Amino acid sequence: MPVVKIPTPLRPHANGLDSVDTTGSTVGEVLGQVFEAHPALKERLFDGTELRRFVNVYVNNEDIRYLDDLETKVEPKDEVSIIPAVAGG
Repeated sequence: MPVVKIPTPLRPHANGLDSVDTTGSTVGEVLGQVFEAHPALKERLFDGTELRRFVNVYVNNEDIRYLDDLETKVEPKDEVSIIPAVAGG
């Protein structure tokens, strides 16, 4: 089953978990399952039905924006990583 990696800044919104095992055949389905269990994550990652600009999602080190976005296919052994942009200065 695909695993979704939760970055440290978002873990408080996922009961402290660093990853969540899911099922699903697309990134959208996999994230949907995570959001069902942890709805506060969706508020931080999405504007309506679209990923926020500063949120990057990768499937096995491939940015989904260069694949099929939320329709990107996932396999049972895939790793989906959520990576929020970091700014500072």
